[in-house]
Amino acid sequence: MILTDLQGVEHSLADYRGKWIIVNYWATWCPPCLEEIPELVQFHDEHKERDAVVWGINREEIPLAELKIFVEKQRISYPLFQILPDSVSPLGPVQGVPTTYLVSPKGEVVARHVGLVTVRKLEEFIQRHLNK
Repeated sequence: MILTDLQGVEHSLADYRGKWIIVNYWATWCPPCLEEIPELVQFHDEHKERDAVVWGINREEIPLAELKIFVEKQRISYPLFQILPDSVSPLGPVQGVPTTYLVSPKGEVVARHVGLVTVRKLEEFIQRHLNK
């Protein structure tokens, strides 16, 4: 899976091998999505240098300039990408937002969560899959 971020830089899941990747599908109009952004920022900032990163994938038709302003106001520090709402996810189904996938350091999808996530929940997902 290769995506281009809001600054035009390409990112591939393969580029992050060896780290957990939290892939979060979201939209600016979604209240639970807005509620989890600070949690995702905190998780990303605490883990990015060690063992995990967050990818945010915006699933709505919103002008890029407007999305960039939103991202700046929310102080989102993790890579963000934009796809159309009807785009198919190579990770699995996304029937609503927020939907979050956990990709292992080997590049395998190991969990999917529909609804709000927190730092604690993300760390529990990773711990649970480390113990398998």
